[in-house]
Amino acid sequence: MITYLLATFGVSLAINMVMFLVAYKYQTDKLTDASYAITFIVLVGYGLATGAYDIDKLLLAATIVLWALRLGSFLLIRIWKTGVDHRFDDMRNDFRKFAGFWFLQAISVWVILIPSLLAFNQADIVPTWLAAFGLLITGVGFWIETTADLQKYKFSQVKANKGKWIDTGLWKYSRHPNYFGEILVWVGIYLYVLPSLPPVLALVGLVGPLFIISLLLFVSGIPPLEKSANERWGKDKNYQEYKRRTSILVPLPPRKSA
Repeated sequence: MITYLLATFGVSLAINMVMFLVAYKYQTDKLTDASYAITFIVLVGYGLATGAYDIDKLLLAATIVLWALRLGSFLLIRIWKTGVDHRFDDMRNDFRKFAGFWFLQAISVWVILIPSLLAFNQADIVPTWLAAFGLLITGVGFWIETTADLQKYKFSQVKANKGKWIDTGLWKYSRHPNYFGEILVWVGIYLYVLPSLPPVLALVGLVGPLFIISLLLFVSGIPPLEKSANERWGKDKNYQEYKRRTSILVPLPPRKSA
């Protein structure tokens, strides 16, 4: 099992290091998000190829691939329109810093996928009510994430909305509904594979959902976006009111005006 997990990490690292070298040479931001999605798809294919097939493993693989294709295509379209990702402005020309980002991306994909990779390596995935519930949670998360991304993209394409924050659709109930959806996707996938994992592996696999939750809540998800929003609109009373009455993550009815 350890050899198998190390091999999957090696695959993740190889993909991202090759993409990094190309991105660094041509000083482009257009490969980053595509490589993120590609790494998920390749690792799922690798995991699926390591053991016997069954319909539940194929369903798991299809779910993750669909999620990766949706997110990857959305992010790719966005970066091709904007041409630049300002996250990399202070590292794009720095070989070590830029390589560090790609190395962390390789680790992130691998860690998030650990529960699924462990499940692919089992004899089969056990269909239980918990697994069905997990698949339902993943489906709900996928819908929320997709809808939130689409709503924000459409909002940004309206010239009259330039320089404004979105407070309509799902964004009326959460300041980061797309991140809430993504968390549900991976929590649901963990629940889907949980009945198939021995207790020790179930504990190991818990690192996947805990990692993505921690990443979005405390590192590269909400914190930089909240900081950026405060820098742009922090002195705007309307934004302060939106922030006061709107949940930061979980979609909830807006708080009543003070």
